[in-house]
Amino acid sequence: MENNKEMSDDKKVTDEVMENNFVGKQSEAEKENENQDHPHEDENHDEEEHDQDFSHLSKKELIVALKELLAKDEYIKADPIANDIKSHYDDYYNKEKEEALKNFIEDGGTKDDFEYRQSEDDRTFFALFHDFKEKRSHHIKELEKDKEKNLYAKNQILEQLRELVDGEETTHSISTIKEIQQQWKQIGPVPAAQNKSLWASYNALMDRFYDNRSIYFELKELDRKKNMEGKIELCEKAEALDQEEDLRSAIKALNELHEEFKHIGPVPREEQENIWQRFKAASDAIYAKRKAYYESQKEVFKENQVKKEALIAKLGDFKDFKADRIKDWNTKTKEILEIQKEWESIGPVPRECGKEINRTFWGLFKQFFHHKNLFFKELDEIRKTNKEKAEELIKIAESYQDSTDWQNTANSLIKLQQDWKKLGPTPEKVRDDLYKRFKTACDIFFDNRRKANKDINKEFEKNLSLKEEVCKKINELADSNELSVDNLEALVGEYNGIGFVPRKNIKEIAGKFNQAVEACVDKMDTDGENREEFLFRLNLNKIQGDPNSDRVFNKKEHGIRKQIADLENNITLWKNNLEFFASSRTADKLKDQFDHKIEKAEEEIEKLKKKLSILREF
Repeated sequence: MENNKEMSDDKKVTDEVMENNFVGKQSEAEKENENQDHPHEDENHDEEEHDQDFSHLSKKELIVALKELLAKDEYIKADPIANDIKSHYDDYYNKEKEEALKNFIEDGGTKDDFEYRQSEDDRTFFALFHDFKEKRSHHIKELEKDKEKNLYAKNQILEQLRELVDGEETTHSISTIKEIQQQWKQIGPVPAAQNKSLWASYNALMDRFYDNRSIYFELKELDRKKNMEGKIELCEKAEALDQEEDLRSAIKALNELHEEFKHIGPVPREEQENIWQRFKAASDAIYAKRKAYYESQKEVFKENQVKKEALIAKLGDFKDFKADRIKDWNTKTKEILEIQKEWESIGPVPRECGKEINRTFWGLFKQFFHHKNLFFKELDEIRKTNKEKAEELIKIAESYQDSTDWQNTANSLIKLQQDWKKLGPTPEKVRDDLYKRFKTACDIFFDNRRKANKDINKEFEKNLSLKEEVCKKINELADSNELSVDNLEALVGEYNGIGFVPRKNIKEIAGKFNQAVEACVDKMDTDGENREEFLFRLNLNKIQGDPNSDRVFNKKEHGIRKQIADLENNITLWKNNLEFFASSRTADKLKDQFDHKIEKAEEEIEKLKKKLSILREF
């Protein structure tokens, strides 16, 4: 009995030594579970990289991208993406800051006095990025808290497991150990520094449980065989992944199988190495495929690099493109978008040069659209100015629309229409509305004039009939015994007192009137001079009925006075010339000619002066 107690005590001491020194000396079961915990650790935990390209995004688009990242609540996983977004935003920010400093210095400032004011977009972006980092930091702290909680929970399980291992055997021991295994599996990660020692203690205690309970040896072996079946099934699934065409999906599935393999309990000792080697071989086959894929893609990536460099060279032709017409910009835009489609259809390039190639391409791409935006910005300014001019023309046109000064207003509106045609482009969203308003104002006036002209034309037609009736009376007077100056002047006055006739009939009715008057004058007893004065007087009577008679009379008076002055100048010149003629037959003949000219000119002056006298009567 004593010997048995000593053996039992020795066994307990040995177990405690195994538990406390597990890191230095591991059992076969512990080795198996350690392999399960970190299978192909380097290959399973590759640094995650995102394949998003932010180099072609504008500042506002980068802000939207960061907002979308914040909404996903994946702060640790998304941290490289957030840093990449900030890197591209910093490029814009630093460039704008340098440009502002340059302008400040050019305006006479000094670098020490320069203070850059962030834009609203800048403040929004940096606030969002700070929020992201704060949330990431908070999330990490929460994860660390969770890991501490998990550490505490696993230590509690280890205490429970120790009590079970060191306690008396019961019929519930196996079911209890299975519950402990399930609880252990469900607890999340613990701080990395304690992970290995936890697993060491857990595996050591599990081995002690199975080793110390000889009464349940058969159950233990059955359980190990069941675990063996589960691991064989995982091996078969891992081997089947070799047929999976999508390598990315195969790697993801293999990582999940490794996680399951780690949490399945121990298998029979004699099968531990074999089952692990089988699972490892299946895993190695997938990892080898991944390695071979990346090796094989190197040449493809280089070919893609050559293609993309060719597109960059092609895009270089657009770098300094400038144009004054929208059509030219739209044509070039279609060409550059085709280049973009071609770019996006080309696969990835070698990682070491990918960032620089993308930066160069999208830099040229953005430069073209920057120039295009400047063009349209200038065009918008021109359109804005033209809009103001158009509104001023509309305002003037609307002030004319109710006018009844038909001729002057029509001339003014026609001038406005010509100015409208010279305006140039206006903003598209108001272009139709501006034209509609201008056209409406013009149409109102011309419609009103058209309606008024219809009434006026009726009156003009009536006047034409009246004037034709007067012409008929004058013709009848010429053949009657009542022909006299007074009667003729009365009919002429009646004719002149009638208003306007249609424009198309003006010459015709004037011809009839003049013909009728001349018929009367021909039959009246007047000599040439009296006839001329009479016709002149009749003409003045006719002019007197014109609304613009004063201006016409002034013009006639000015013309007559000019004729008199010209004739008097000629007489003076001719008289001076007579003094230079010598006495000879030829000279006497020339003198007679000049005397005759002077006499005719003086007679003409007298006639003109009589006309002036008659003109003053009106």
